Parts: sequence; structure tokens; C-alpha cells
Amino acid sequence: MKKVHSDCLETIKPVRDALEVLNGKWKLSIIISVAVGNERFTDIQDSIPGITPKVLAKELKELEQHQLIKRIIIEDYPVKIIYRSEPYAATLNPIIFALKDWGLNHRKKLFEKGYTMSDIGEAPKCLPVE
Repeated sequence: MKKVHSDCLETIKPVRDALEVLNGKWKLSIIISVAVGNERFTDIQDSIPGITPKVLAKELKELEQHQLIKRIIIEDYPVKIIYRSEPYAATLNPIIFALKDWGLNHRKKLFEKGYTMSDIGEAPKCLPVE
């Protein structure tokens, strides 16, 4: 039986809304990096291979606008800026762990089919801990 158009849209619209917030190559990596304790800009950048400072700054700003990351200015000498996860970011944990499990299973499936590391690339070094 064919699904009703409105039923399909009831699923697609919220999924697209979520992807609009989390879209791109870096946002989930940044959320994970900050959640595991990287607070300083350079620490976050160092934990995510390939991200540029310009992109990291842009993505942090967008994550802050969506209330997932908080930028904290510590008035000291010199002034220090740190980033922390907002409690709201923890609502993404089930999604992150589901994606982690799916990614590990997918990688395993590809290896079982004969793919090698050079075919699919290495797994990132910073994975969330359950």
C-alpha cells in the first residue's frame, strides 16, 4: 500500500530541520570534541583532522546560535575564550551513538567484503565514549 503524502512529509520535514542544524562535514565532530572536554579553540581544532580555523570559527558560531555550544569569555590577562557543551547538546547523544554504531558496523561490513583501509580511509581518532 502506498504511503499517504502527508505521512511522508511528517517524517521528512523534521528530519530536514535536524539536518539543517547538523549539516556539513564538521558539526557533529565539533559537538563530540567539545563534549569530551576540548574547551579551547586550538584543542578543538587539533582534535578534528582537516578542519581549518576559519571553518571551525564559523561552525562554532552556528552551533552557539542553535544553543548546542556555549562560548565563554574569561576576563583574565590574557583574556581566555573557552567552549562548553550546553545541556541541550546531550539530547544528541542517542543520535551520535546510533551513528557511531552504524559507522562501525558499516566499516566492518566493507572489510568483510574485501575492502581495505586504503579503499575506505582510516576511522577518526576521536570517537565518543558511551
